[in-house]
Amino acid sequence: MPPTTTRVTNPDPVQDTTPETALDKVQNTVQNTESETVQPVVTPSDTTDSAIADYKVVAAVHPWRWVGTVVVAGIAAAILYSLITNPRWEWGVVAQWFTAESILRGLGQTLKLTLISGSLGFALGFVLALMRLSSSPLFSSVSWTFSWIFRSTPLLVQLLLWYNLGYLYETIRLGVPFTSITFAEFQTTSLISQFAAAVLGLTLNQAAYSAEIIRGGILSVDQGQIEAATALGIPRWRRSTRIVLPQAMRAILPTAFNEIIGLVKGTSIVYVLAYSELFYTVQVIYNRTQQVLPMLLVATIWYIVITSVLSVAQYYIERHYSRGALRTLPPTPLQKLRGFFTTHAATGTSINSSKGQL
Repeated sequence: MPPTTTRVTNPDPVQDTTPETALDKVQNTVQNTESETVQPVVTPSDTTDSAIADYKVVAAVHPWRWVGTVVVAGIAAAILYSLITNPRWEWGVVAQWFTAESILRGLGQTLKLTLISGSLGFALGFVLALMRLSSSPLFSSVSWTFSWIFRSTPLLVQLLLWYNLGYLYETIRLGVPFTSITFAEFQTTSLISQFAAAVLGLTLNQAAYSAEIIRGGILSVDQGQIEAATALGIPRWRRSTRIVLPQAMRAILPTAFNEIIGLVKGTSIVYVLAYSELFYTVQVIYNRTQQVLPMLLVATIWYIVITSVLSVAQYYIERHYSRGALRTLPPTPLQKLRGFFTTHAATGTSINSSKGQL
């Protein structure tokens, strides 16, 4: 009888009846998440960018600016229309005398007075400014007294005083003071002519104002820079010409050019000396022709031309001295005009291209 084979089988495994813990749930969730495809994460910045892209850019509206522009343009148009259509301005007479020989000769005298008096006035004003800043009590007192006297009296009075100096002193002598030693002697009436009195009065009056302008510009420079230059052993003259004055010029130039422009118009007061500058010449002509307003317009236009040229020169000189204070120099009028046309041409090209795409 064959042997009987007995198969022993393992009993069924005991099922785990332990309840699932929170940790097991978290692990199962992580495993299931890893097995799935990773979805892209949307950040708040992406949502914000898409929302901003949906907005339409609208230009800012300035209604009151347009109202002011219309009002000012209307007033300017009315004035221009009146100047053109009113026959009493006599523009034909203005054109006739504008380039007349006598007018141009008077204009030349005005420019000569301005050039000589302005140059001498600012040179003397520079010396007076240094005297005022000096530690010497005598220099400082003399400079202050000079500015006080000439800024306290009207220019008209000064001109008349210099022109009538011969009434006070018949002769002017050059020699050693308080002695009889004389090197030269002149008659005052022959020495102080109309032109000399005009130059003398305008120069001394201009020097009094220029001294204060230059002194204020020098004081505007930071004292620490002067102390640093002194510590480096830079000589006084080099400190003044290379450190102080280039920075002081930025404060001096605007007021100095205002003084020069005022001097151009101030030469018209020389008419009281019967000196044939522009305004006196115009007076002589309209007293003879009785064409008062047209001749006054001739003088006015020439004064506007001179001050306009000075204003352009002021702009470029101030731009030159602003190189040490600004990272980028302001554009010149020609550069602004070129940029305006370039910008509008590019805008027109982009508009046309967008229309072609549509």
